Amino acid sequence: LSKAIVSRQFVEMTRTRVEGLLAAFPKLMGMGKQHTFVETESVRYVYQPLEKLYMVLVTTKNSNILEDLETLRLFSRVIPEYCRVLEEGEISDHCFDLIFAFDEIVALGYRENVNLAQIRTFTEMDSHEEKVFRAVRETQEREAKAEMRRKAKELQQIRRDAERSGKKVPAFGGFGSTGMSSMSSGSIITDTIIESEKPKMAPVPVRPTGSSKALKLGARGKEVDNFVDKLRGEGETIMSNTGKMPSLASNVLPPPVNVESVHMRVEEKISLTCGRDGGLQNMELLGMITLRVTDDKVGRIRLMVNNYDKKGVQLQTHPNVDKKLFTSDSVIGLKNPEKSFPLNNDVGVLKWRLQSTDEALIPLTINCWPSESATGCDVNIEYELQEESLELNDVVIAIPIPSGVGAPVVGDVDGEYKHDSRRNVLEWSLPVIDAKNKSGSLEFSIAGQPNDFFPVNVSFVSIRNYCDIQVAKVTHVEGDAPVKFSLETSFLVDKYEIL
Repeated sequence: LSKAIVSRQFVEMTRTRVEGLLAAFPKLMGMGKQHTFVETESVRYVYQPLEKLYMVLVTTKNSNILEDLETLRLFSRVIPEYCRVLEEGEISDHCFDLIFAFDEIVALGYRENVNLAQIRTFTEMDSHEEKVFRAVRETQEREAKAEMRRKAKELQQIRRDAERSGKKVPAFGGFGSTGMSSMSSGSIITDTIIESEKPKMAPVPVRPTGSSKALKLGARGKEVDNFVDKLRGEGETIMSNTGKMPSLASNVLPPPVNVESVHMRVEEKISLTCGRDGGLQNMELLGMITLRVTDDKVGRIRLMVNNYDKKGVQLQTHPNVDKKLFTSDSVIGLKNPEKSFPLNNDVGVLKWRLQSTDEALIPLTINCWPSESATGCDVNIEYELQEESLELNDVVIAIPIPSGVGAPVVGDVDGEYKHDSRRNVLEWSLPVIDAKNKSGSLEFSIAGQPNDFFPVNVSFVSIRNYCDIQVAKVTHVEGDAPVKFSLETSFLVDKYEIL
């Protein structure tokens, strides 16, 4: 007893006719000797065994059998591109992918002049919605930056006019500029405050007319603008993101359940490049403590910071923060204790940077060993957590795979894997890597050369930061009474690759 898993007809034909032809095929195979085709009075069945399955091509008797055999072979080569194993369940799961690929091979009953690489390109599908989204986002970012620069110039002009007339320099953004003796420090504060408020601005089309190079838009930006204008002209609804833009951490980590009137985010991002034969080419880690106050009753506060880092990070406070107080007591407070932190605004009060080529500082080491064999390459890849205080979540190690050679044969694996045939990537996924699960390995075989399996890219998220810097306590300026606060910690990947 046999049944059809996936069926696709390329000429007008009733379902009853299709089911009748497919039902007759197993009976005809039992008649006579084994061949690659079998004929009836009206049709010809050209077929090829695929382990326990059969790929069958039904044509008229007048068709060229050599072309039919070539078409059948191309059909058979398409299947491993989407299915890891030739089993009924796997083929059913990818039935629509296979149908889309089949439609690129035959159109209106006639064979198209395509190869496997072209089929893969055609089925990638250029998404119109994605193009619209990216174009709108790029336009909004440029418009917001132009508006930010315009506002910064206006504030600086107001500041200069006030100084010329001998009036008191107005304060901007909550931190203010009273007591600042030089224009250079004032401009730094203005830029900082405008940068923090930038996401709240509704994007307004602004096309500067000045000669400043910083305000010139590139050719690509103009193309995107034209594309967006064309979409609007065709009646497309282009929505503007007027709300606050979330941070990178909010895209990958769940928000805290209880957010207090004083809320802080401790965020770190790492950019790391290693060589395949060992050696750390470059590692840069950027961290920041961002403060948000939503109640004016707790605006005048100080933050007690615990800095247990021993890796040699470079610390830098906001210009309006009392640097001497932080250096002596590790306390973050405003230079003018009578002032309050800005309300309902994210303010970066402390940032740090770590740059090194010391291999001992690599948080997660990746070793990829491709070895040539008679059938291609045997690849062994392993990971080891060097910083055991970390807990890495949703770890994905992406290994490039040669195209057009089918799916890899995976042997031993810790965790799970997925072969993305469209992107030609083998994704090795591990839900958690910590001190209890600090090492693991993956082995697979596939046709190819050792260079085909690089660069290896790694991504992960963590709710523990790499540099041991945390806010321990928050108090009022007057009386040192404790203030209830909430804390959100994240450690993210900007770039993590083995070349």
